[in-house]
Amino acid sequence: MKALYKSAFFLIVLLLPLITQAQKQKSKAQLEKEKKENLNRIKEANRILQQTKVQKEASIGQLNAIQEKITVQKGVISTISREIKLLESGMKETEGIVGELQADLESLKAEYATMVYAASKTANSYNKLMFVFAADSFNQMVRRLRYLQQYSEARKKQVEQINKVQAALTGQLRTLESQREEKRSLLDKQMVENKNLLSLRTQQDGMIQKLSKQEEQLKREVAQRQQAVKKLDNLIADIVKEEMARAARAAREEGRATSGSASKITLTPEAALISSSFAGNKGRLAWPVDRGFISQKFGRHNHPVLKGVVTQNNGIDIQTSQGEPARAIFEGKVLTVASVPGMNNIVMVQHGEYFVVYAKLRTVSVKEGQDVKPKDVIGTVYTDANGTTELQFQLWKNNTNLNPESWIRPK
Repeated sequence: MKALYKSAFFLIVLLLPLITQAQKQKSKAQLEKEKKENLNRIKEANRILQQTKVQKEASIGQLNAIQEKITVQKGVISTISREIKLLESGMKETEGIVGELQADLESLKAEYATMVYAASKTANSYNKLMFVFAADSFNQMVRRLRYLQQYSEARKKQVEQINKVQAALTGQLRTLESQREEKRSLLDKQMVENKNLLSLRTQQDGMIQKLSKQEEQLKREVAQRQQAVKKLDNLIADIVKEEMARAARAAREEGRATSGSASKITLTPEAALISSSFAGNKGRLAWPVDRGFISQKFGRHNHPVLKGVVTQNNGIDIQTSQGEPARAIFEGKVLTVASVPGMNNIVMVQHGEYFVVYAKLRTVSVKEGQDVKPKDVIGTVYTDANGTTELQFQLWKNNTNLNPESWIRPK
């Protein structure tokens, strides 16, 4: 029974690491993927930062790029910390297995020593024969012969078991040493990345100091942007209102008129299908540019340099590389191509009752009434005098402004 218990325990000790190792490998692979993505984002931000530096010594675009690098750098450090925690969990598990194997090995050796001592009393052939022939009956003699045979086999199995446990223990000790070495390497990487983060924070502070000396110019830029945003909002409101009226007229003419709310577009069956599909892809829609980062989020924000100045963003700003094409995020129809001072060219694409606005375009590649598919090129993003290439991206449902970041897939 004891031998059976030992075999079962040994089997569990061997199989358990294989099961947990598969789970840990999956977690580790995910962390490695995150780390790789973050490093690619840092490279992307570096490229964008270098492009803005060509035009000007200090700009909000450069500050945004540095802030993006800081955000991603924190992600890199966080990923390494999680890798270390995962590794420490594995080390703790390995140490537990090593302890169990060492205890099992000591127990097996003690049992074997007892067997050897007992066997020493009948070490020679004469003693074995005396033990057999001293039996009181023939059946007892047969049982004693069988006992000696089984005892000899048990000793052999005990040696085999000791060798197996010893081999498993050696393997686990190697694994533990490898884990310790990997942890040392990760701690070194973490130290390097922390230094990189400190360097980025220093750059950020220096950039803010430089920009603080340009307070009047920054205030003018904020005022100009607010004027441009107001003009764009008015244009969008007029276009949506006009489209609602047009759709309502068409519905009445076709006998599809309903008693629904006047704040909703009356959709054709085809447009309703596109609208439903668009809504069903919330959080999974394509990015409007292939490369870049969100430089300003949706809603109200404190200005990064000017104290007491709050800006309103009805969409998101995506800073990208010079000459970057803007792309359709879903199938739809180009509703409007226009130009707004301060926002350059704009394109508005309709997806049923949803409207997507692409502003700050240098060139436009589509025309009104044109059908577009996901990733079709809408135009190229505009680069301003400071060398900042930034797309203003908005999303509306009827006449309600939505946060685009919650609709496009996470980066």
